[in-house]
Amino acid sequence: MTHKKRKITVFFLCLFVLISAHPTLIYASADWPSGVSVKAEGAILIDGDTGTVLWGQNIHKTYFPASITKVMTALLVIENCNLDETVTFSHDAVFNVESGSSNAGINEGDKLSVKDCLYALLLKSANESANALAEHVAGSREAFADQMNARAKELGCQNTHFANPSGLNNPEHYTSPYDMALIAKAAFENPVFEEIDSTTHYKLPPNSINKEGLSIHPGHKMIRKTPFYYPGVIGGKTGYTTLAGNTLITCAQKNGMKLITIILKGTTPQYWTDTKNLLDFGFENFVSLKAADYEKTYNSVTSDLNFSGLSITKPEALILDPDSHIILPKTADFYDAHAELSYDISSDDPENAIAKINYRYNDRVVGNTFLMINHALFPKETTKKETPISKDGGAKEAAEDVSSEKVLDKDTKKSKEEAEAEAKAYREKALRPFEIPLAAWLVLGGVGAIAFIGGASAFFIYRKHREQQDYLIRREQRMRRLKDSGVSADEFNSILEQRKSSYTSKKKGRRNHFTFR
Repeated sequence: MTHKKRKITVFFLCLFVLISAHPTLIYASADWPSGVSVKAEGAILIDGDTGTVLWGQNIHKTYFPASITKVMTALLVIENCNLDETVTFSHDAVFNVESGSSNAGINEGDKLSVKDCLYALLLKSANESANALAEHVAGSREAFADQMNARAKELGCQNTHFANPSGLNNPEHYTSPYDMALIAKAAFENPVFEEIDSTTHYKLPPNSINKEGLSIHPGHKMIRKTPFYYPGVIGGKTGYTTLAGNTLITCAQKNGMKLITIILKGTTPQYWTDTKNLLDFGFENFVSLKAADYEKTYNSVTSDLNFSGLSITKPEALILDPDSHIILPKTADFYDAHAELSYDISSDDPENAIAKINYRYNDRVVGNTFLMINHALFPKETTKKETPISKDGGAKEAAEDVSSEKVLDKDTKKSKEEAEAEAKAYREKALRPFEIPLAAWLVLGGVGAIAFIGGASAFFIYRKHREQQDYLIRREQRMRRLKDSGVSADEFNSILEQRKSSYTSKKKGRRNHFTFR
């Protein structure tokens, strides 16, 4: 028996002994908190940063939303209008509302800015303002409802259909707690919406009915000093119709965590208590962590490095998004969340992102972060400043060329032809038939002698092969992005490999809570 074969045989025997002698280790994760009491038919609590559902009840069942519909109306208006645009109130906008429904005393022919209309919409729940804004944006309430439904689908809503901008009774006007939470999350991520919705007092300008103007306050009692006041509430929206019952959106922020609650088909005053119970439950049982503060697998480079002959003279070639969070039970550790690297970057993700790290806790997605090229390290060349013009029309001669030097050395710059050749090489590698070296075949053959080990090993290698192919194909798709930022594929690959190797060795000594199966 040759020396090489002897080593392979010894390796196989050791592998067999290790697998046979040691049971599988199962790392125990803390249970997801539960036990909050809510009497409304439909309710949900989500993390406002990640969208993770922390608790829910009938979250996909449909209900009438009533006036919390106006949160979607406001978001759509803000996304499509300037605040100083003028809105003229038509006869239909003013009088096509249910008798006795909420209004801000605005008459036919009155003109208000979009900004004033939004305050009337969100603080006073003015139905005539909802109608007028819809007509201003889309030409009619019906066309605006179509835009609302399109925007809801963009946000991921699957059990929602809007028929009007105000939320008045209509059998074709419905939503679910989960869908309404998606809408509320998008709204409170908009700084204009949050500023308006968090206002506790606003004075509308004079009009034909209110000659001195009208002071308005939010109907949400947890924002103001009332018996239902809750510290940390940013804003929200109330709603009520006889069919919908009491509905409520609330957003609160405390201890570095933003929570959003939705109540559908509630009763008064119980829906205030339901909301308080949900917020107390969230703030007492969960914690929001910045992924960049804890992630060790793909954290930034912290020393000068040299990869494949390409020198990087500054640290942090790749960085983690400093603002991304994950949400976890307070009894859990950051490292209880499983990190999954994905190259599926969408147009909504950060411009300089080259990969996404998704985090799962048991079966829940609890957040994500992005691996990004540090543009501070690889600045693009800036163009020449425009030549200042003197008062007499003559050009000043002191124009400066402010082109920035590249951080990479001259010999690290790749031409267009070299980049295309590199992309071709990755493509060919991804499509090349899978090759297994002779030594690997010997090991696989030996393991195959023992059925349960052989089956597991073959499946593992097949899966790794498919993952490698997918990885290389996605890698090629991002070659141009890396090239534009001054980072070569070799650099990127070496950085990731070094981090994975470093993290693996650290992770082995970190976990100490496990059970045996």
